[in-house]
Amino acid sequence: MNELDEMTASALDEGNDVKVIAKQLPVKVGGGSKFFDIILWFLPPIIGGIVWTIVKVKAKNYFQQLQQKIQHDASQIDNYLEQRVQILQNCARLLDKAIDLDKDTFTKIAAYRSKVGPEGDAARNAHAEDIGALSRSVNIAFENYPDLKAHRELADAMQQNSYLQREITAAREVYNDTVNTWNREIFNWPAKQIVAAREGYTTRIPFIADKETKEAARGTFF
Repeated sequence: MNELDEMTASALDEGNDVKVIAKQLPVKVGGGSKFFDIILWFLPPIIGGIVWTIVKVKAKNYFQQLQQKIQHDASQIDNYLEQRVQILQNCARLLDKAIDLDKDTFTKIAAYRSKVGPEGDAARNAHAEDIGALSRSVNIAFENYPDLKAHRELADAMQQNSYLQREITAAREVYNDTVNTWNREIFNWPAKQIVAAREGYTTRIPFIADKETKEAARGTFF
């Protein structure tokens, strides 16, 4: 019998707006796991404990390697974000020559060149959201002046911005896949969960779509 039965369970006619919960859950183990961790030294004598120690060492090595994979995937996002800020700065400079671009937008883009870098999960989400908002500001200015589309250098820069956004989306998917592996494996009992609890590991927050993007997705397009 399925616990979630789509044939008999009630449906939500109004739909369900799914959101990522930005909360890190610590890994904990109870007394049973601690007893299990000790009793293997006695069943059979010594040998069981040695084998169990090797299993835990392998689990810890696995988590260390997985953390490096998460760092690598995160750095890919940071690299693309940095490139996108540079492209947006070029776009803003070109637009500024042709129209009276909002000076605040230009200043913010320049400021973010120094902000993008290796950050925590929450900070990376916040930076990506802010950069996305700046990109929309530049796009709005570009769309409001049709004659600028004939400017080859500006058109190329806007195309690069669009390309980098797609690359960021793809890099986020890779990052989220690795984070999902981490969040799943730290609760894999016995060895991995016991090691994760001992090391003080917590779940990690996946990359989240920014608020304006989610609101735009609910809009009417036709």
